[in-house]
Amino acid sequence: MTSHKTLDEYVTDVRRLQAALRPAGIPDEPQYPAGRITVPAHVSHWAAERPDQLALAMGDTRFTYPELDEAHRRVATWMSQHGVGRGDRVAIYLGNSTEFVIAFLAILRLGAVHVPVNPMFQPAELAYELLDSEPVLVVTNSALAPVLEACADRVPELPVLLVDGTGEFGWDGATSAEPYAGDDGDLDSLAALNYTGGTTGMPKGCQHTQGHMLYTVASAATATRMPSDGSYVSLCYLPIFWIAGEDLGILIPFVLGGTSFLMPRWNAAEVVDTIERERVTLMTGTVENYLELMETQDLASRDLSSLQDPQAVSFIRKMTPEVRRRWAELVPGSVLRESSYGMTETHTIDCVPYGFAENDFDLLSEPVFCGVPVPGTDIAIVELGTQNPVSLGEVGEIIVRSPSVTDGYWRNEQATREQLVDGWIHTGDNGRIDEQGFLHYLGRRKEMIKVNGMSVFPADVEMLLAQHPAVDSVAVVPTDDPSTGQRPVAFVVPRADSSVTSEELVTWARANMAPYKVPLVKVLGSLPLTATGKVRKNELADDAAALAESAR
Repeated sequence: MTSHKTLDEYVTDVRRLQAALRPAGIPDEPQYPAGRITVPAHVSHWAAERPDQLALAMGDTRFTYPELDEAHRRVATWMSQHGVGRGDRVAIYLGNSTEFVIAFLAILRLGAVHVPVNPMFQPAELAYELLDSEPVLVVTNSALAPVLEACADRVPELPVLLVDGTGEFGWDGATSAEPYAGDDGDLDSLAALNYTGGTTGMPKGCQHTQGHMLYTVASAATATRMPSDGSYVSLCYLPIFWIAGEDLGILIPFVLGGTSFLMPRWNAAEVVDTIERERVTLMTGTVENYLELMETQDLASRDLSSLQDPQAVSFIRKMTPEVRRRWAELVPGSVLRESSYGMTETHTIDCVPYGFAENDFDLLSEPVFCGVPVPGTDIAIVELGTQNPVSLGEVGEIIVRSPSVTDGYWRNEQATREQLVDGWIHTGDNGRIDEQGFLHYLGRRKEMIKVNGMSVFPADVEMLLAQHPAVDSVAVVPTDDPSTGQRPVAFVVPRADSSVTSEELVTWARANMAPYKVPLVKVLGSLPLTATGKVRKNELADDAAALAESAR
């Protein structure tokens, strides 16, 4: 039912409800512990204030704040000497590493633009993002360099900084330069292109500023009582090319003057050792991660009391009162909760269920309980594709307005016009705000597939498969999978002169796509179409399920 209120009237009423719901002592506006300064300036600030504080660690490699400040300034000088300036894009094609973090800070100090690239990308995917973002430099390592070289026929030659290389274009050369003296970045200029998929076309670059990054940390820290006294310690094995990993592993610890421990990937035994040894206060993982910890590690004999706010993300397995109870029995005093609601376009942390775990209120409320927006963020429920709010309790499209909403999509005015309206981002997600003021997420309207928690967009896989010379048309649909949650299934119509097989297309996909995107493939003579020429994807669902069943 459409509300009779204007959007402004609706927001005023919802804000009042939500302010009363926030846990006691949490203000309605975000707090900035070191002021509104750039991210690199935060590193310099804490270097002066806390010279002995550990800032960043991975394995045996450790940086105090003064060491991190000097290291990224040296790399900034090297980048500047090699042509990187304000507004220039720099692609970081790396997995989790201290070099990734140092390069990120150097880029922002120069006022350049950080372009994180998925290290699982294969040539077709990598070529697309490089052509779209047009970086002036790629930061990578020797293990990934061959994939970059395989793009040579599609991408103009680019200078490459090898983080495990030597000489002028090696890391030793970059870190030997004199420290960069200035800070050319600011809070309002473009600072990052975070690519996200979509229902039409290839991935789009969400434009974010350092102001967006700073607000994300300040609002999330305020909403969940993260400390800024140096005691904050995060453990991040999420990929930091993800915007959620960027928040957890880089932005939050450095803005708060805390410590970031990075891991290259999930490892249950190493996670427990690190939490106990380093007194980790915050970790975010999937429900499966926590179940593995409980089932394979002797948690009851370990001291994990420092873990103040463990957060879970429900991709395949869901957070339940039973999972929380088991965790509390093994780690007394630690309350496991869902993480947050958000998206790449908003820098991910828009609404949190923090403070509502008593008697499992959050988990027993109608799924999925998201809590209340972080201070400074507005969330509304509207009729799909409009700015018309629906009544409290009614289902509609979730829209979000905050100081961290993207300025738009890189070189994609149509998508910007469609999704960004009067400062509100239209998420394409179903949701409702109940009569109390709590947000509930009810699923995506977008055609998105979740494979082990990784987002796979059908249009992305379709356009990648369309690069194969034998493919005439293709439609991708999801199907359920007991081990991965979902998986993509591609129905391909080959060109008239081709006899390409499903097996050949799968082999090609494995060579050109990240592993989690590789679909099951079925070759058809034609696709079922509507009168207007659109694919009837619902008619392919049964065939997709049957194909997945036969493949098990």
